[in-house]
Amino acid sequence: MPLEIDHIRKTYGKFPALGGVSLRAEDSEFIALLGPSGSGKTTLLRCIAGLEVPDSGSIRFRGESLLAQKVRDRRIGLVFQHYALFRHMTAAQNVAFGLRAKRGKERPNNRQINARVEELIALVQLDGLAGRYPSQLSGGQRQRVALARALAIEPRILLLDEPFGALDAKVRRELRRWLRQLHERTGLTTIFVTHDQEEALELADRVALLKDGALEQVGTPEELYHQPATPFVFEFLGDVVKLPCEIVDGAAVFAGARAKLLGGSLTRAGSGLAYVRPDAFDIVVGESEGLKAVLRDVVSAGASARLDCLFDGGEPIEIRAPHDVALQLKIGDRVTLRPREARVW
Repeated sequence: MPLEIDHIRKTYGKFPALGGVSLRAEDSEFIALLGPSGSGKTTLLRCIAGLEVPDSGSIRFRGESLLAQKVRDRRIGLVFQHYALFRHMTAAQNVAFGLRAKRGKERPNNRQINARVEELIALVQLDGLAGRYPSQLSGGQRQRVALARALAIEPRILLLDEPFGALDAKVRRELRRWLRQLHERTGLTTIFVTHDQEEALELADRVALLKDGALEQVGTPEELYHQPATPFVFEFLGDVVKLPCEIVDGAAVFAGARAKLLGGSLTRAGSGLAYVRPDAFDIVVGESEGLKAVLRDVVSAGASARLDCLFDGGEPIEIRAPHDVALQLKIGDRVTLRPREARVW
């Protein structure tokens, strides 16, 4: 049975943090809640965890109402951005905390607790570090301890609130790969909050993109990137160049150059606003059908070169091109830019 979130509303004073959000997560599914600051993603996570009480709506897991249960009875593992480890406890003691806090018959004996801690320390790849205090661990290691502590109580749902936000880019990339592998081993239903598009698209089975307390689109990473439902989704998931165009015979036309219309585009004849990815341009030196510009700068660092151009009308544009194409260009060249494909609203 899935996690079912149905028309959750939450306001703070007069501010509507969530405006009737509905979402379904299947068993063992990894869902990313993605969106800008203030979109409601963390509020939704906190409602699931029991740290916030929604004004209306329901949250059910495997047929049971989570809102009717006390926080400690929901069996939810929660990991925050800033670790929240106990500084006076070793890594092993932090991992064991939730188990030792259980009451009565629910509390395992010391032998069982030690065995569970040893198992989790190995699972999060911290062998040999169990006796260290948080101050003796790196940021990435601390976050692994926080994850192990969340897993110790054998949660039914794992909630992650921007867990890599305090880490540098290299460590974040390493932990993303590790977290996806961990998810596949544990099989937990996982909800992951992030404002990092790359993180969401790399990790999640499905992405729920929120804006102003409402769901803008839900789908696989491929669906959101290649079939965005709205201009907001297109812009949020990657760089975009916006250009006026004419729709003629089912194609977008830019100064005589035709571009393929992506699915969901406006197709009736007339004027439209085209959304084009910066790497979806063909570049021709000299005069030809297409948009005329002058090359002002080339930045070659990275997987592709960034070309800073100036349209004849005075508007700047930055596009991307393979390095072998950029090597054939020089500053001051007059170029013609031809979008290959576009989505038009």
